[in-house]
Amino acid sequence: MKKTFIGKVVSDKMQNTVAVEIERKFQHKIYKKMITRTKKMLADNNVDNIKIGDMVKIEETKPISKNKYFKVIKKV
Repeated sequence: MKKTFIGKVVSDKMQNTVAVEIERKFQHKIYKKMITRTKKMLADNNVDNIKIGDMVKIEETKPISKNKYFKVIKKV
């Protein structure tokens, strides 16, 4: 099963690549406070007209380059 995430595009300055910020929330085990963690992932962009601020769905794929192992499926 391939991993899929929904995130916000934070950079589109590279050729055929976008940086997508994934945000996840979880509860602290002891203090029960909600904690937010973000991570930037590079994704291969074959979908047209994606720009900064768009929400996209990305899916895991075989490694495309050193840091790029996701591809953009669709604009959400």
